[in-house]
Amino acid sequence: MTFQVNKSPFSGRDGKFLTSRQIGERLERELKHNVALRVEDTDRERSTAVLVVAALLADLEPMLDDFAAMRRAEGTALRLVLLDHLDQIAALTNAAASAAEARLEETRANMTAALRRVVDEAVEADPARIAQELAIIAVKQDVTEEINRLKVHIGAAKALLDDPKPAGRKLDFLAQEFNREANTLCSKSQAAPLTAIGLDLKAVIDQMREQIQNVE
Repeated sequence: MTFQVNKSPFSGRDGKFLTSRQIGERLERELKHNVALRVEDTDRERSTAVLVVAALLADLEPMLDDFAAMRRAEGTALRLVLLDHLDQIAALTNAAASAAEARLEETRANMTAALRRVVDEAVEADPARIAQELAIIAVKQDVTEEINRLKVHIGAAKALLDDPKPAGRKLDFLAQEFNREANTLCSKSQAAPLTAIGLDLKAVIDQMREQIQNVE
Protein backbone atom coordinates (compact mmCIF):
# COMPACT_ATOMS: atom_id res chain seq x y z
CA MET A 1 0.00 0.00 0.00
CA THR A 2 1.29 3.46 -0.94
CA PHE A 3 0.66 6.48 1.26
CA GLN A 4 0.64 10.02 -0.19
CA VAL A 5 0.09 13.43 1.28
CA ASN A 6 -3.43 14.73 0.69
CA LYS A 7 -2.91 17.88 -1.38
CA SER A 8 -6.60 18.52 -1.97
CA PRO A 9 -7.66 22.18 -1.47
CA PHE A 10 -10.37 20.78 0.79
CA SER A 11 -7.91 19.07 3.15
CA GLY A 12 -6.89 20.35 6.55
CA ARG A 13 -3.55 21.79 7.51
CA ASP A 14 -2.29 18.40 8.63
CA GLY A 15 -3.52 16.62 5.50
CA LYS A 16 -6.59 15.18 7.21
CA PHE A 17 -10.01 15.15 5.47
CA LEU A 18 -12.59 17.58 6.65
CA THR A 19 -16.28 17.01 7.18
CA SER A 20 -18.81 18.01 4.48
CA ARG A 21 -20.02 20.86 6.69
CA GLN A 22 -16.50 22.23 6.91
CA ILE A 23 -16.02 21.89 3.17
CA GLY A 24 -19.25 23.82 2.61
CA GLU A 25 -18.17 26.58 4.96
CA ARG A 26 -14.81 26.87 3.21
CA LEU A 27 -16.52 27.02 -0.20
CA GLU A 28 -18.74 29.86 0.98
CA ARG A 29 -15.68 31.79 2.13
CA GLU A 30 -13.88 31.17 -1.16
CA LEU A 31 -16.91 32.26 -3.18
CA LYS A 32 -16.81 35.68 -1.56
CA HIS A 33 -13.32 36.35 -2.90
CA ASN A 34 -12.76 33.96 -5.84
CA VAL A 35 -15.00 34.90 -8.78
CA ALA A 36 -13.93 31.85 -10.78
CA LEU A 37 -15.53 29.55 -8.23
CA ARG A 38 -18.92 31.27 -8.22
CA VAL A 39 -21.79 29.17 -9.55
CA GLU A 40 -25.08 30.83 -10.37
CA ASP A 41 -28.40 29.25 -9.66
CA THR A 42 -29.48 27.11 -12.65
CA ASP A 43 -33.14 27.98 -12.25
CA ARG A 44 -32.29 31.66 -12.16
CA GLU A 45 -30.26 31.36 -15.35
CA ARG A 46 -33.11 29.52 -17.04
CA SER A 47 -35.61 32.15 -15.93
CA THR A 48 -33.37 34.93 -17.20
CA ALA A 49 -32.96 33.19 -20.59
CA VAL A 50 -36.70 32.76 -20.90
CA LEU A 51 -37.25 36.44 -20.15
CA VAL A 52 -34.62 37.48 -22.72
CA VAL A 53 -36.12 35.25 -25.43
CA ALA A 54 -39.61 36.51 -24.63
CA ALA A 55 -38.42 40.12 -24.90
CA LEU A 56 -36.71 39.44 -28.23
CA LEU A 57 -39.77 37.70 -29.63
CA ALA A 58 -41.99 40.54 -28.48
CA ASP A 59 -39.85 43.02 -30.44
CA LEU A 60 -39.26 40.72 -33.42
CA GLU A 61 -42.73 40.84 -34.96
CA PRO A 62 -42.98 44.67 -34.94
CA MET A 63 -39.45 44.83 -36.39
CA LEU A 64 -40.39 42.43 -39.19
CA ASP A 65 -43.55 44.44 -39.87
CA ASP A 66 -41.51 47.64 -40.07
CA PHE A 67 -38.98 45.96 -42.37
CA ALA A 68 -41.73 44.66 -44.67
CA ALA A 69 -43.38 48.10 -44.74
CA MET A 70 -40.03 49.71 -45.58
CA ARG A 71 -39.48 47.24 -48.44
CA ARG A 72 -42.95 47.93 -49.81
CA ALA A 73 -42.33 51.68 -49.68
CA GLU A 74 -38.96 51.32 -51.41
CA GLY A 75 -40.47 48.99 -54.01
CA THR A 76 -43.27 51.45 -54.77
CA ALA A 77 -40.80 54.32 -55.14
CA LEU A 78 -38.50 52.21 -57.34
CA ARG A 79 -41.42 51.18 -59.55
CA LEU A 80 -42.28 54.85 -60.13
CA VAL A 81 -38.67 55.62 -61.03
CA LEU A 82 -38.55 52.77 -63.56
CA LEU A 83 -41.90 53.79 -65.05
CA ASP A 84 -40.55 57.31 -65.49
CA HIS A 85 -37.51 55.90 -67.32
CA LEU A 86 -39.81 53.85 -69.56
CA ASP A 87 -41.89 56.94 -70.33
CA GLN A 88 -38.71 58.78 -71.32
CA ILE A 89 -37.66 55.86 -73.53
CA ALA A 90 -41.12 55.83 -75.13
CA ALA A 91 -40.93 59.56 -75.86
CA LEU A 92 -37.45 59.22 -77.36
CA THR A 93 -38.58 56.22 -79.41
CA ASN A 94 -41.42 58.28 -80.88
CA ALA A 95 -38.97 61.10 -81.57
CA ALA A 96 -36.66 58.62 -83.32
CA ALA A 97 -39.55 57.43 -85.49
CA SER A 98 -40.31 61.03 -86.48
CA ALA A 99 -36.65 61.76 -87.19
CA ALA A 100 -36.36 58.60 -89.29
CA GLU A 101 -39.45 59.60 -91.26
CA ALA A 102 -38.04 63.08 -91.84
CA ARG A 103 -34.79 61.52 -92.97
CA LEU A 104 -36.45 59.48 -95.72
CA GLU A 105 -36.87 62.32 -98.19
CA GLU A 106 -33.30 63.46 -97.70
CA THR A 107 -32.00 59.90 -98.03
CA ARG A 108 -34.05 59.36 -101.18
CA ALA A 109 -32.71 62.58 -102.72
CA ASN A 110 -29.11 61.67 -101.85
CA MET A 111 -29.43 58.19 -103.34
CA THR A 112 -31.06 59.50 -106.48
CA ALA A 113 -28.23 61.99 -106.94
CA ALA A 114 -25.68 59.26 -106.32
CA LEU A 115 -27.39 57.01 -108.87
CA ARG A 116 -27.29 59.74 -111.52
CA ARG A 117 -23.60 60.40 -110.92
CA VAL A 118 -22.75 56.72 -111.24
CA VAL A 119 -24.82 56.31 -114.40
CA ASP A 120 -23.31 59.43 -115.98
CA GLU A 121 -19.74 58.44 -115.14
CA ALA A 122 -19.96 54.73 -115.88
CA VAL A 123 -21.07 54.12 -119.45
CA GLU A 124 -21.23 50.36 -119.04
CA ALA A 125 -22.93 50.41 -115.63
CA ASP A 126 -26.17 48.49 -115.33
CA PRO A 127 -28.80 50.90 -113.96
CA ALA A 128 -30.83 48.00 -112.56
CA ARG A 129 -27.80 46.68 -110.67
CA ILE A 130 -27.01 50.11 -109.31
CA ALA A 131 -30.59 50.58 -108.18
CA GLN A 132 -30.46 47.19 -106.45
CA GLU A 133 -27.29 48.10 -104.57
CA LEU A 134 -28.79 51.41 -103.48
CA ALA A 135 -31.91 49.57 -102.28
CA ILE A 136 -29.72 47.27 -100.17
CA ILE A 137 -28.05 50.34 -98.63
CA ALA A 138 -31.45 51.85 -97.92
CA VAL A 139 -32.60 48.67 -96.15
CA LYS A 140 -29.44 48.63 -94.04
CA GLN A 141 -30.16 52.20 -92.96
CA ASP A 142 -33.81 51.52 -92.12
CA VAL A 143 -34.47 51.74 -88.36
CA THR A 144 -38.12 50.70 -88.44
CA GLU A 145 -37.42 47.30 -86.88
CA GLU A 146 -35.37 48.82 -84.05
CA ILE A 147 -38.12 51.33 -83.26
CA ASN A 148 -40.78 48.60 -83.28
CA ARG A 149 -38.71 46.38 -81.00
CA LEU A 150 -38.14 49.26 -78.58
CA LYS A 151 -41.91 49.75 -78.35
CA VAL A 152 -42.41 46.03 -77.69
CA HIS A 153 -39.74 46.07 -74.96
CA ILE A 154 -41.44 49.06 -73.30
CA GLY A 155 -44.72 47.15 -73.09
CA ALA A 156 -42.98 44.04 -71.76
CA ALA A 157 -41.15 46.03 -69.07
CA LYS A 158 -44.34 47.72 -67.88
CA ALA A 159 -46.08 44.33 -67.70
CA LEU A 160 -43.26 43.01 -65.50
CA LEU A 161 -43.54 46.02 -63.19
CA ASP A 162 -47.25 45.28 -62.75
CA ASP A 163 -46.57 41.60 -62.00
CA PRO A 164 -46.22 40.88 -58.24
CA LYS A 165 -43.69 38.10 -58.95
CA PRO A 166 -39.92 38.82 -58.74
CA ALA A 167 -38.81 40.28 -62.07
CA GLY A 168 -35.28 41.57 -61.51
CA ARG A 169 -33.54 39.17 -63.91
CA LYS A 170 -36.14 39.61 -66.65
CA LEU A 171 -35.92 43.40 -66.36
CA ASP A 172 -32.13 43.23 -66.52
CA PHE A 173 -32.38 41.13 -69.70
CA LEU A 174 -34.81 43.67 -71.20
CA ALA A 175 -32.42 46.49 -70.32
CA GLN A 176 -29.74 44.71 -72.36
CA GLU A 177 -32.17 44.42 -75.26
CA PHE A 178 -33.03 48.12 -74.97
CA ASN A 179 -29.35 48.97 -75.13
CA ARG A 180 -28.78 46.71 -78.14
CA GLU A 181 -31.58 48.40 -80.10
CA ALA A 182 -30.29 51.87 -79.20
CA ASN A 183 -26.78 50.94 -80.38
CA THR A 184 -28.14 49.61 -83.68
CA LEU A 185 -30.26 52.70 -84.16
CA CYS A 186 -27.20 54.93 -83.71
CA SER A 187 -25.12 52.87 -86.13
CA LYS A 188 -27.85 53.07 -88.81
CA SER A 189 -28.90 56.67 -88.30
CA GLN A 190 -26.71 58.44 -90.89
CA ALA A 191 -28.27 61.67 -89.64
CA ALA A 192 -27.24 63.95 -86.78
CA PRO A 193 -30.73 64.42 -85.26
CA LEU A 194 -31.39 60.67 -85.16
CA THR A 195 -27.94 59.97 -83.73
CA ALA A 196 -28.56 62.51 -80.96
CA ILE A 197 -31.82 60.80 -80.07
CA GLY A 198 -30.07 57.43 -80.03
CA LEU A 199 -27.44 58.74 -77.60
CA ASP A 200 -30.16 60.15 -75.34
CA LEU A 201 -31.83 56.75 -75.43
CA LYS A 202 -28.61 55.05 -74.33
CA ALA A 203 -28.22 57.48 -71.42
CA VAL A 204 -31.75 56.83 -70.10
CA ILE A 205 -31.37 53.07 -70.60
CA ASP A 206 -28.13 53.09 -68.57
CA GLN A 207 -29.87 54.97 -65.76
CA MET A 208 -32.74 52.51 -65.81
CA ARG A 209 -30.40 49.53 -65.75
CA GLU A 210 -28.68 50.89 -62.64
CA GLN A 211 -32.04 51.07 -60.87
CA ILE A 212 -32.99 47.58 -62.05
CA GLN A 213 -30.07 46.18 -60.04
CA ASN A 214 -32.10 47.02 -56.93
CA VAL A 215 -35.11 44.98 -58.11
CA GLU A 216 -35.59 41.55 -56.57
